[in-house]
Order: sequence, then C-alpha cells, then structure tokens
Amino acid sequence: MGKLLLLFIIVPAVELGLLIQVGTVLGTWPTVALIVFTGILGAYLARLQGLSVLGRAQQQMSRGELPAGSLADGVMILVASALLVTPGILTDALGFSLLVPALRNRIKSVVLERFRKAVQENRVQVHVSGMGFDDDYWPVVDVQPERFDTDRFQTEPDPPKYKVH
Repeated sequence: MGKLLLLFIIVPAVELGLLIQVGTVLGTWPTVALIVFTGILGAYLARLQGLSVLGRAQQQMSRGELPAGSLADGVMILVASALLVTPGILTDALGFSLLVPALRNRIKSVVLERFRKAVQENRVQVHVSGMGFDDDYWPVVDVQPERFDTDRFQTEPDPPKYKVH
C-alpha cells in the first residue's frame, strides 16, 4: 500500500507543486509550451533509441544470442517514454535520465545484481526450457517468485534448475 500511495498521491502532488513554481517563474503559457516541448522531444528521442535497440536485438538473435541486455534497454526506454509524455517536471527528469545510455547501463547492472541475489536466495525461481523448430532452439525463460504456487499449474516434471552466473 505504501508504494502505491507514493505513486498515485505523492508524485502527482510534487509534480503539481513543481509546475506551479515553474509557472510562477516562467508564466503560464511558457510552462505549457515547456511541457509540450519535453513531451515531443522525449517521444522523438525514445523512438530513435527504441529503434536502435530493436535493431541491436535483431542482430543478436540472428547470431543466436539471447538479447537480454537489449530487452532490458527496450523496457527502460518504454518506461522513459511513458514518463516523458506524462506532464510534469519530475517525471520528465526521470524519463530523460533513462534515455542516457550510461545511466541506463548502471541501472541495468543494479537490477541484474538484485535479480541474481534473489535467485541465489531462492526468492525467485528461473526455469529454462525450449522447443525445436527446424533444428533451431528457442529458449523460453519463466521467472516466478518463490511464493507463487506453481504445482497447481504444472503438467510436466520440473526441469533442472540453473544458476544465474
């Protein structure tokens, strides 16, 4: 409940306060123009970076590599886009920060480290399976929190567990 309270009440209240402050300094119409400009610029930058990440992911898949890093970049660019089209100073700052590749790489490494720790502590289970199609192997990764009751839904025995290195 605490995180939802923060997300739906506190963040909009802070955004409103910041917009009022900016509006007092710049005026109403320049503030509205700033909001529109950052939304358009953010959408444009997110589109450029998103297409770049998509191309990189396609290249990785054509080489038979799993494009995990590219997929993480894509998710963060999608979140950045949503933040940038949301009117506000704080959300724009967060959105633009996610479009900076160096910062995005740092966030990816922190999230990956937290995920590895969760797997090692058995708070999250990772099951890897695949299916063959014309002699190609397409891995399917299923990540589940440990507390989720998977026994009710499984039709096959558990596949071997893999450690994240």
